[in-house]
Amino acid sequence: MDLQETLRTDCVNDLAMSDPVCVGPNESIADVVARMQAEQAGCVIIHAGGKPIGLFTERDVLKRVLATGLSQSAAIESVMTPDPDTLFRTDSVAEVISKMHTGGYRRMPVVDESGGILGVVSVKRVVQYLVEHFPEAVYNLPPDPAMNATAREGG
Repeated sequence: MDLQETLRTDCVNDLAMSDPVCVGPNESIADVVARMQAEQAGCVIIHAGGKPIGLFTERDVLKRVLATGLSQSAAIESVMTPDPDTLFRTDSVAEVISKMHTGGYRRMPVVDESGGILGVVSVKRVVQYLVEHFPEAVYNLPPDPAMNATAREGG
């Protein structure tokens, strides 16, 4: 099976989802950041009734908290990204790549049909999938795909 066909037929279930770290909207920023560090998580899903209502990432810590001097005792809902885009476990890998690229996302929550939180897919997991399934296509790419070698490398 070729790359394009595989990306259309394999789905989120074929990616290694991370376990979600979920918090309530009223938890303090300081508590959420401490939990992110303790669980080595790059993002936290803010939920209500088991469904995602927001997302808070490492980048948000820098841009929305530290850069603005916001008190870390404020509620996480004051700095979360509300109504995050989500993935379904049945979405194809091609759809995952497209949504992440279009939205500029590094991490996306995965939900079931009723909106319940299942996990998180990251760019890192997508790259791992591509390397595992298509190593010759990934490892043989030059740093700049438009670059053409003018001389043979090595001895």
